[in-house]
Amino acid sequence: MKTISREEFEKQNVFGTCAENTGFVQYFIGNSYLNPLTDPKNCAVFMANVTFEPGCRNNWHIHHAAKGGGQLLFCTAGEGWYQEEGKEAFEK
Repeated sequence: MKTISREEFEKQNVFGTCAENTGFVQYFIGNSYLNPLTDPKNCAVFMANVTFEPGCRNNWHIHHAAKGGGQLLFCTAGEGWYQEEGKEAFEK
């Protein structure tokens, strides 16, 4: 969904922007923000909301998993591009 302003985006971003994502800065060009939704000590599945500033890019990386998927992505506000290795990028 096309978002015009930061204020409009924050209204759509139900999980909130939270703190700057400094722990994973090596994976991004630009600023991202991490809002953990579960505590890995108390939950078998770690879930977090990641918010990207306009123009932020995610560097190629792999999410390894012992079984099943390594990462699931859900876009809840704003828009961006998504690409899997070896496939064409597309806008979401």
